[in-house]
Amino acid sequence: MLHYEGPIYRPPSEADSLLIQATVGCPHNKCTFCMVYKKGPPYRIRAVREIKEDLEEARRIMGDRVRTLFFPAGNTIAMPTDELAEICGVARRLFPDLERITVYGSSQYIYRKGLRDLTVLREAGLSRIHVGLESGDDEILQRIKKGTTASEQVQAGLWVRQAGIELSEYVILGIGGQERSEAHARETARVFNLIGPHFIRLRTFVPKINTLMLHQIRRGRFQMLSPHQVLKETRQLLDRLTCTTILVSDHYTNYLNISGRLPNDRPRLLAAVDHALTKDESSFRPFFVGTE
Repeated sequence: MLHYEGPIYRPPSEADSLLIQATVGCPHNKCTFCMVYKKGPPYRIRAVREIKEDLEEARRIMGDRVRTLFFPAGNTIAMPTDELAEICGVARRLFPDLERITVYGSSQYIYRKGLRDLTVLREAGLSRIHVGLESGDDEILQRIKKGTTASEQVQAGLWVRQAGIELSEYVILGIGGQERSEAHARETARVFNLIGPHFIRLRTFVPKINTLMLHQIRRGRFQMLSPHQVLKETRQLLDRLTCTTILVSDHYTNYLNISGRLPNDRPRLLAAVDHALTKDESSFRPFFVGTE
């Protein structure tokens, strides 16, 4: 039997991946919009021996059919490099047809790794990192207590790409509220253009229970964007993106699901946003408070 502790999340693109828990919780756990680990469990790194046992058990259960592997939990890139490299190597040995090994990783922990350690991890088999960029605006990053800066996110992203690891970065539409919407679109596009991530994934801000941001909304300190305002922010972002990347909108929070390759598909994506803006706001999903 495989062992799991605490909330286990994985990106939609890892829906078919084997999930083997490598870490528990999140070492940062201060983001004002995130509820996932606020009530625990506290962050810790599972023993390599335990992770190996789970990998071996998965091999017994599934044979060598595994093609993609995701190591939860919230910030597995924060593991010591030698330990993460070791479990990647074990996974490759047990599953010889493995095509992808993936983790979550925040920019601050990627930055601490540096190019040398990231290269070690790539050589060990780590092939993709999912990064919650959230915003490229330093003011927003400070307000949401992300624990990083735009310049640090740029350097971390460039090191990931230089190491030969695929980079999948997330932006939260509306995370700056009405006050910072334009700056959010402008600065996030600037940061993405400097990094050139392989994937840009759109998410729309939904307030979650037990978070500081929900408290701020209820006290009138944060003004959320309406559906049309979110779409206009999306348009501003798309209009400014010049990097070559794959844009994906694969999440239940979004008002509009669009995907394509930039810059070639920009006219089609902008047309889709413009068409959505002709619809009455009542036709979009209602406001809700997230519970997961």
